[in-house]
Amino acid sequence: MEDQRYSRQERFAPVGHVGQQRISASRVAIVGCGALGSAQAELLARAGVGFLRLVDRDYVEVSNLQRQLLFDEADAAEGAPKAVAAANRLRKVNSGVGVEAAVADLTAANAEDLLGDVGLVLDGTDNFETRYLLNDFAVSFGIPWIYGAAVASYGIRMAVIPGQTACFRCVYPDPPTGVQPTCETAGVLGPVTTAVAALQVGEALRILSGHADEVTGSIATLDVWTSVVRQVSPPGRDPMCPCCVQRRFVHLEGRRRAPVSLCGRNAVQIHERSRPVDLPDLARQLEPVAAGSIRFNEFALRAAVEDCELTVFPDGRAIIKGTTDVGVARSLYARYVGN
Repeated sequence: MEDQRYSRQERFAPVGHVGQQRISASRVAIVGCGALGSAQAELLARAGVGFLRLVDRDYVEVSNLQRQLLFDEADAAEGAPKAVAAANRLRKVNSGVGVEAAVADLTAANAEDLLGDVGLVLDGTDNFETRYLLNDFAVSFGIPWIYGAAVASYGIRMAVIPGQTACFRCVYPDPPTGVQPTCETAGVLGPVTTAVAALQVGEALRILSGHADEVTGSIATLDVWTSVVRQVSPPGRDPMCPCCVQRRFVHLEGRRRAPVSLCGRNAVQIHERSRPVDLPDLARQLEPVAAGSIRFNEFALRAAVEDCELTVFPDGRAIIKGTTDVGVARSLYARYVGN
Protein backbone atom coordinates (compact mmCIF):
# COMPACT_ATOMS: atom_id res chain seq x y z
CA MET A 1 0.00 0.00 0.00
CA GLU A 2 2.74 2.47 1.01
CA ASP A 3 4.60 1.70 -2.21
CA GLN A 4 1.61 3.13 -4.08
CA ARG A 5 1.28 6.31 -2.05
CA TYR A 6 3.52 8.42 -4.29
CA SER A 7 3.18 6.35 -7.46
CA ARG A 8 1.45 9.08 -9.46
CA GLN A 9 4.06 11.59 -8.41
CA GLU A 10 6.88 9.22 -9.35
CA ARG A 11 5.33 8.65 -12.78
CA PHE A 12 5.95 12.31 -13.51
CA ALA A 13 9.27 11.88 -15.33
CA PRO A 14 11.20 14.82 -13.83
CA VAL A 15 10.54 13.41 -10.35
CA GLY A 16 10.75 9.65 -10.82
CA HIS A 17 11.78 7.23 -8.09
CA VAL A 18 15.10 8.97 -7.37
CA GLY A 19 13.44 12.37 -7.10
CA GLN A 20 10.84 10.96 -4.73
CA GLN A 21 13.57 9.54 -2.53
CA ARG A 22 15.16 12.98 -2.39
CA ILE A 23 11.81 14.56 -1.49
CA SER A 24 11.27 11.99 1.26
CA ALA A 25 14.71 12.75 2.71
CA SER A 26 14.23 16.53 2.67
CA ARG A 27 13.64 18.95 5.52
CA VAL A 28 11.50 22.06 4.95
CA ALA A 29 10.43 24.99 7.11
CA ILE A 30 7.27 26.99 6.46
CA VAL A 31 7.22 30.43 8.06
CA GLY A 32 3.62 31.49 8.55
CA CYS A 33 0.74 29.00 8.68
CA GLY A 34 -2.04 31.23 7.40
CA ALA A 35 -3.61 31.00 3.98
CA LEU A 36 -0.38 30.48 2.05
CA GLY A 37 1.39 28.40 4.65
CA SER A 38 -1.46 26.02 5.39
CA ALA A 39 -1.88 25.20 1.70
CA GLN A 40 1.88 24.80 1.28
CA ALA A 41 2.05 22.48 4.29
CA GLU A 42 -0.74 20.20 3.13
CA LEU A 43 0.66 19.91 -0.41
CA LEU A 44 4.15 19.14 0.87
CA ALA A 45 2.90 16.63 3.44
CA ARG A 46 0.91 14.83 0.75
CA ALA A 47 3.97 14.89 -1.52
CA GLY A 48 5.94 13.02 1.14
CA VAL A 49 8.46 15.60 2.34
CA GLY A 50 10.42 13.94 5.13
CA PHE A 51 10.19 16.70 7.73
CA LEU A 52 8.15 19.89 8.05
CA ARG A 53 8.68 22.59 10.65
CA LEU A 54 5.73 24.97 10.92
CA VAL A 55 6.59 28.37 12.37
CA ASP A 56 3.74 30.70 13.28
CA ARG A 57 3.12 33.32 15.94
CA ASP A 58 -0.67 33.46 15.64
CA TYR A 59 -3.84 31.62 16.64
CA VAL A 60 -6.90 30.48 14.66
CA GLU A 61 -9.87 32.85 14.31
CA VAL A 62 -13.17 32.29 12.57
CA SER A 63 -12.28 34.85 9.87
CA ASN A 64 -9.38 32.57 8.86
CA LEU A 65 -11.63 29.69 7.84
CA GLN A 66 -12.60 31.22 4.48
CA ARG A 67 -9.12 30.56 3.09
CA GLN A 68 -6.87 28.74 5.60
CA LEU A 69 -7.36 25.14 4.62
CA LEU A 70 -5.97 23.22 7.58
CA PHE A 71 -8.30 24.69 10.22
CA ASP A 72 -11.90 24.11 11.26
CA GLU A 73 -14.51 25.69 13.53
CA ALA A 74 -13.27 23.80 16.57
CA ASP A 75 -9.78 25.28 16.12
CA ALA A 76 -11.27 28.77 15.92
CA ALA A 77 -13.51 28.25 18.97
CA GLU A 78 -10.52 27.05 20.97
CA GLY A 79 -8.24 29.81 19.69
CA ALA A 80 -5.67 27.13 18.92
CA PRO A 81 -2.17 28.19 17.85
CA LYS A 82 -2.01 27.84 14.08
CA ALA A 83 1.23 25.88 14.09
CA VAL A 84 -0.18 23.33 16.57
CA ALA A 85 -3.55 22.97 14.82
CA ALA A 86 -1.83 22.61 11.45
CA ALA A 87 0.60 20.00 12.75
CA ASN A 88 -2.22 17.96 14.29
CA ARG A 89 -4.07 17.96 10.98
CA LEU A 90 -0.99 17.05 8.92
CA ARG A 91 -0.15 14.06 11.11
CA LYS A 92 -3.53 12.63 10.11
CA VAL A 93 -2.91 13.44 6.44
CA ASN A 94 0.45 11.65 6.33
CA SER A 95 1.77 9.88 9.40
CA GLY A 96 5.04 9.22 7.59
CA VAL A 97 6.04 12.87 7.60
CA GLY A 98 7.77 14.31 10.63
CA VAL A 99 5.94 17.49 11.64
CA GLU A 100 7.12 19.97 14.25
CA ALA A 101 5.09 22.95 15.43
CA ALA A 102 6.95 26.07 16.55
CA VAL A 103 4.63 28.61 18.15
CA ALA A 104 7.04 31.48 17.69
CA ASP A 105 7.68 34.76 15.98
CA LEU A 106 10.64 34.50 13.61
CA THR A 107 13.31 36.95 14.74
CA ALA A 108 17.02 37.48 14.24
CA ALA A 109 17.55 35.89 17.62
CA ASN A 110 15.82 32.58 16.83
CA ALA A 111 16.22 32.32 13.04
CA GLU A 112 19.15 29.91 13.17
CA ASP A 113 17.39 27.65 15.67
CA LEU A 114 14.24 27.52 13.58
CA LEU A 115 15.70 27.45 10.07
CA GLY A 116 19.33 26.35 10.36
CA ASP A 117 18.71 22.62 9.98
CA VAL A 118 16.43 22.62 6.93
CA GLY A 119 17.22 22.63 3.21
CA LEU A 120 14.41 24.89 2.01
CA VAL A 121 12.19 27.63 3.45
CA LEU A 122 8.76 28.67 2.17
CA ASP A 123 7.34 32.12 2.83
CA GLY A 124 3.83 32.19 4.24
CA THR A 125 4.24 35.55 5.98
CA ASP A 126 2.36 38.80 5.52
CA ASN A 127 4.96 41.55 5.95
CA PHE A 128 8.16 42.78 4.33
CA GLU A 129 10.11 42.97 7.59
CA THR A 130 10.00 39.19 8.02
CA ARG A 131 10.77 38.60 4.35
CA TYR A 132 13.91 40.73 4.54
CA LEU A 133 14.95 38.69 7.57
CA LEU A 134 14.23 35.45 5.68
CA ASN A 135 16.26 36.69 2.74
CA ASP A 136 19.22 37.69 4.90
CA PHE A 137 19.20 34.34 6.66
CA ALA A 138 18.79 32.29 3.48
CA VAL A 139 21.56 34.09 1.62
CA SER A 140 23.86 33.99 4.65
CA PHE A 141 23.40 30.23 5.11
CA GLY A 142 23.01 29.31 1.43
CA ILE A 143 19.47 27.95 1.86
CA PRO A 144 16.90 28.38 -0.96
CA TRP A 145 13.64 30.11 -0.09
CA ILE A 146 10.45 30.84 -2.02
CA TYR A 147 8.67 34.16 -1.66
CA GLY A 148 4.92 34.40 -2.07
CA ALA A 149 2.24 37.00 -1.38
CA ALA A 150 -1.45 37.51 -2.07
CA VAL A 151 -4.07 40.18 -1.49
CA ALA A 152 -7.51 40.72 -3.01
CA SER A 153 -7.42 38.54 -6.15
CA TYR A 154 -3.74 39.11 -7.00
CA GLY A 155 -0.72 36.99 -6.12
CA ILE A 156 3.01 36.72 -6.77
CA ARG A 157 5.74 34.08 -6.41
CA MET A 158 9.54 34.13 -6.76
CA ALA A 159 12.19 31.58 -5.79
CA VAL A 160 15.56 32.66 -4.42
CA ILE A 161 18.50 30.29 -4.87
CA PRO A 162 21.54 31.92 -3.18
CA GLY A 163 24.41 32.33 -5.64
CA GLN A 164 22.19 31.42 -8.59
CA THR A 165 19.29 33.86 -8.76
CA ALA A 166 18.61 37.42 -7.71
CA CYS A 167 17.80 37.68 -4.02
CA PHE A 168 14.77 39.43 -2.55
CA ARG A 169 16.69 42.67 -1.93
CA CYS A 170 17.90 42.74 -5.53
CA VAL A 171 14.23 42.99 -6.56
CA TYR A 172 12.94 44.98 -3.56
CA PRO A 173 15.83 47.16 -2.32
CA ASP A 174 13.40 48.93 0.01
CA PRO A 175 9.92 48.12 1.30
CA PRO A 176 7.03 49.81 -0.52
CA THR A 177 6.10 53.28 0.68
CA GLY A 178 2.71 54.85 1.17
CA VAL A 179 -0.58 53.13 1.87
CA GLN A 180 -0.56 49.52 0.68
CA PRO A 181 -3.59 47.25 0.25
CA THR A 182 -3.98 44.62 2.95
CA CYS A 183 -6.36 41.75 3.55
CA GLU A 184 -8.18 44.03 5.99
CA THR A 185 -8.69 46.88 3.49
CA ALA A 186 -8.86 45.06 0.14
CA GLY A 187 -9.98 41.60 1.24
CA VAL A 188 -8.58 38.38 -0.16
CA LEU A 189 -10.03 35.48 -2.13
CA GLY A 190 -9.29 31.93 -1.08
CA PRO A 191 -8.45 30.79 -4.63
CA VAL A 192 -5.58 33.26 -4.99
CA THR A 193 -3.84 32.16 -1.80
CA THR A 194 -4.21 28.53 -2.83
CA ALA A 195 -2.92 29.28 -6.33
CA VAL A 196 0.14 31.14 -5.07
CA ALA A 197 0.88 28.35 -2.59
CA ALA A 198 0.63 25.81 -5.41
CA LEU A 199 3.17 27.77 -7.46
CA GLN A 200 5.49 27.95 -4.46
CA VAL A 201 5.21 24.21 -3.82
CA GLY A 202 5.78 23.49 -7.51
CA GLU A 203 9.12 25.28 -7.26
CA ALA A 204 9.81 23.54 -3.95
CA LEU A 205 9.32 20.08 -5.45
CA ARG A 206 11.57 21.01 -8.36
CA ILE A 207 14.31 21.99 -5.91
CA LEU A 208 13.79 19.07 -3.54
CA SER A 209 13.72 16.45 -6.29
CA GLY A 210 17.13 17.51 -7.59
CA HIS A 211 16.40 20.18 -10.20
CA ALA A 212 17.44 23.33 -8.34
CA ASP A 213 19.77 24.25 -11.20
CA GLU A 214 16.71 24.68 -13.45
CA VAL A 215 15.14 27.33 -11.21
CA THR A 216 15.57 30.74 -12.82
CA GLY A 217 14.06 33.00 -10.18
CA SER A 218 11.42 34.26 -12.59
CA ILE A 219 8.52 36.18 -11.11
CA ALA A 220 5.04 34.71 -11.62
CA THR A 221 1.96 36.85 -11.05
CA LEU A 222 -1.69 35.96 -11.35
CA ASP A 223 -5.14 37.39 -10.83
CA VAL A 224 -7.83 34.80 -10.20
CA TRP A 225 -10.62 37.32 -10.84
CA THR A 226 -9.51 38.30 -14.33
CA SER A 227 -7.69 35.02 -15.07
CA VAL A 228 -4.58 36.96 -16.13
CA VAL A 229 -1.36 35.04 -15.52
CA ARG A 230 2.07 36.49 -16.28
CA GLN A 231 5.63 35.23 -16.12
CA VAL A 232 8.22 37.98 -15.80
CA SER A 233 11.76 37.29 -16.98
CA PRO A 234 14.18 36.54 -14.15
CA PRO A 235 15.51 39.78 -12.70
CA GLY A 236 19.26 40.13 -12.81
CA ARG A 237 21.30 40.18 -9.64
CA ASP A 238 22.00 43.72 -8.46
CA PRO A 239 25.80 44.14 -8.64
CA MET A 240 25.53 46.49 -5.66
CA CYS A 241 23.06 44.43 -3.63
CA PRO A 242 23.93 44.90 0.05
CA CYS A 243 22.75 41.36 0.83
CA CYS A 244 23.81 38.82 -1.81
CA VAL A 245 26.79 40.80 -3.21
CA GLN A 246 28.15 42.84 -0.29
CA ARG A 247 26.94 40.24 2.21
CA ARG A 248 25.78 42.76 4.76
CA PHE A 249 22.94 41.12 6.62
CA VAL A 250 21.45 44.08 8.43
CA HIS A 251 18.19 42.32 9.24
CA LEU A 252 20.06 39.61 11.11
CA GLU A 253 21.97 42.08 13.25
CA GLY A 254 19.14 43.21 15.53
CA ARG A 255 18.15 41.01 18.46
CA ARG A 256 14.79 42.71 19.08
CA ARG A 257 12.02 43.74 16.74
CA ALA A 258 9.96 46.86 16.37
CA PRO A 259 6.17 46.54 16.70
CA VAL A 260 4.50 45.24 13.54
CA SER A 261 0.97 45.98 12.33
CA LEU A 262 -0.51 42.67 11.24
CA CYS A 263 -2.04 42.33 7.78
CA GLY A 264 -5.79 41.88 7.84
CA ARG A 265 -6.03 41.83 11.63
CA ASN A 266 -6.54 45.42 12.87
CA ALA A 267 -3.81 44.46 15.28
CA VAL A 268 -0.25 45.22 16.36
CA GLN A 269 2.33 42.69 17.44
CA ILE A 270 4.67 43.62 20.27
CA HIS A 271 7.82 41.59 20.85
CA GLU A 272 10.12 43.61 23.04
CA ARG A 273 10.51 41.62 26.25
CA SER A 274 13.69 39.70 26.93
CA ARG A 275 12.16 37.43 29.56
CA PRO A 276 9.31 34.90 29.50
CA VAL A 277 5.83 35.51 30.90
CA ASP A 278 4.17 33.24 33.46
CA LEU A 279 0.70 32.98 31.94
CA PRO A 280 -1.15 31.72 35.06
CA ASP A 281 0.38 34.56 37.07
CA LEU A 282 -0.59 37.09 34.39
CA ALA A 283 -4.14 35.70 34.41
CA ARG A 284 -4.36 36.39 38.15
CA GLN A 285 -3.05 39.92 37.67
CA LEU A 286 -5.58 40.65 34.92
CA GLU A 287 -8.56 39.25 36.81
CA PRO A 288 -9.63 42.61 38.33
CA VAL A 289 -9.77 44.36 34.93
CA ALA A 290 -10.67 41.52 32.59
CA ALA A 291 -12.86 39.26 34.68
CA GLY A 292 -14.84 36.80 32.60
CA SER A 293 -12.85 37.36 29.41
CA ILE A 294 -9.60 35.60 30.33
CA ARG A 295 -8.77 32.34 28.55
CA PHE A 296 -5.38 30.70 28.63
CA ASN A 297 -3.56 27.45 28.05
CA GLU A 298 0.10 26.50 27.74
CA PHE A 299 0.39 28.36 24.43
CA ALA A 300 -1.25 31.75 25.02
CA LEU A 301 -3.44 33.95 27.21
CA ARG A 302 -6.27 36.03 25.79
CA ALA A 303 -8.16 38.80 27.59
CA ALA A 304 -10.29 41.84 26.77
CA VAL A 305 -8.86 45.12 28.07
CA GLU A 306 -9.92 48.68 27.22
CA ASP A 307 -11.87 47.77 24.06
CA CYS A 308 -8.94 45.72 22.75
CA GLU A 309 -8.14 42.03 22.84
CA LEU A 310 -4.77 41.21 24.34
CA THR A 311 -3.13 37.89 23.44
CA VAL A 312 0.13 37.14 25.27
CA PHE A 313 2.50 34.28 24.51
CA PRO A 314 4.97 32.61 26.92
CA ASP A 315 7.99 34.23 25.25
CA GLY A 316 6.63 37.70 26.07
CA ARG A 317 5.27 38.44 22.63
CA ALA A 318 1.78 39.92 22.45
CA ILE A 319 -0.83 40.71 19.82
CA ILE A 320 -3.07 43.67 20.60
CA LYS A 321 -6.19 43.46 18.47
CA GLY A 322 -8.50 46.41 18.01
CA THR A 323 -5.93 49.03 17.03
CA THR A 324 -3.28 49.67 14.38
CA ASP A 325 -1.74 52.48 16.44
CA VAL A 326 1.68 51.30 17.65
CA GLY A 327 1.64 53.86 20.46
CA VAL A 328 -1.68 52.60 21.80
CA ALA A 329 -0.49 49.00 21.53
CA ARG A 330 2.74 49.74 23.37
CA SER A 331 0.84 51.57 26.10
CA LEU A 332 -1.55 48.65 26.65
CA TYR A 333 1.36 46.23 26.70
CA ALA A 334 3.27 48.25 29.27
CA ARG A 335 0.15 48.72 31.41
CA TYR A 336 -1.02 45.14 31.55
CA VAL A 337 2.05 42.99 30.80
CA GLY A 338 4.92 45.21 31.92
CA ASN A 339 8.26 46.26 30.47
